[in-house]
Amino acid sequence: MIATIVSPRLMRIGGGSTAQVAEVLGLFGLSRPLLVTDPWMVSSGTVNRVLEPLGKAGITAAVFSETVPDPTDTVIEAGVAAFRAGDYDCLIGFGGGSPMDTAKAMAILAAAEPGAKMRAFKVPASADKAAVPVICIPTTAGTGSEATRFTVITDTETEEKMLIAGLGALPLAAIVDYELTYSVPARTTADTGIDSLTHALEAFVSKRANPHADSLALSAMRLIGRHLRIAYRQPQNAAAREAMMLGAMQAGLAFSNSSVALVHGMSRPIGAHFHVPHGLSNAMLLPAVTEYGLNHALPRYAEAARAIGVASRDDADQVAGSKLLEELRALNQELGVPTPAEYGIGAAKWEGLLPLMAQQALASGSPANNPRVPEAGEIIALYRRVYG
Repeated sequence: MIATIVSPRLMRIGGGSTAQVAEVLGLFGLSRPLLVTDPWMVSSGTVNRVLEPLGKAGITAAVFSETVPDPTDTVIEAGVAAFRAGDYDCLIGFGGGSPMDTAKAMAILAAAEPGAKMRAFKVPASADKAAVPVICIPTTAGTGSEATRFTVITDTETEEKMLIAGLGALPLAAIVDYELTYSVPARTTADTGIDSLTHALEAFVSKRANPHADSLALSAMRLIGRHLRIAYRQPQNAAAREAMMLGAMQAGLAFSNSSVALVHGMSRPIGAHFHVPHGLSNAMLLPAVTEYGLNHALPRYAEAARAIGVASRDDADQVAGSKLLEELRALNQELGVPTPAEYGIGAAKWEGLLPLMAQQALASGSPANNPRVPEAGEIIALYRRVYG
């Protein structure tokens, strides 16, 4: 097997590293950034964590803050209009996964002809061109978007969460500063933490796994398995926050160089149709989908259980696999993950959308990477199983 490995050209990692943003831009000869963020980052003043060190270096950054959770094609088009109205040589994605994904999609769409739509770039198309480089600065320990060749954008006409993949979505550089996560709410800490655990687990059991991605996925699972509950319960715990931020980045590198699988394929339609945060919809699905595929990649799932810290070397694979399922269920319970019904999604609407959701899940390509590849009927059955 020949693996193709990609990653940002530079990653600046450590507490307080955001203060070095101007230095990072300078390494690549960049000086005219458009900062892409969300309204809360502006209203809370958090955006100044980036603007102030840039200003001290004599760099004035414009700000585009119209990003939304689950970024939409219309927001990307508005961002591209703002980009084309100025003279910018790079984009800085600052925030959670949504601002970073927005910046990456803006760079891709801005490289296309005027009037082009984001749907032209969805998988299986390859989005390999970007108008300008993107530098990502995550403020949550979860999506790994700062290290991946993916962005996920919702088509507002079809309500489809589109997976967009290619070198155009790969950041030039990432600044990974765990100190930015101290003020993240507990719910976001939980959801993004399970999101990063899902990235690592799916990358490890994927049909496209490779030794390089495996090493990153295992390291990420060790870090997340030992520190997610601590970060959730003790938000000011520096060691836990640092471990979660590093684990999330490693998980992003792992799935960017392997792939995600069935959990993500099924998760995206839930987010698109019911506006459930991505990490939370992953968490809703993770135990049931893992059980569905467990015996088709049992040695891998068992090794994941050992990495997470819930099984020992002496445990047989079947025992370790069972302990993994117990851990995923316990994690959801302890972190207050609701079922779709408990989240407030009506049974009739859920049931009515299942055929379309299954179709959209399959169309994303992610389920084909799963150890056990489902048909549409099996996906519908899994959606029904997790609902209540």
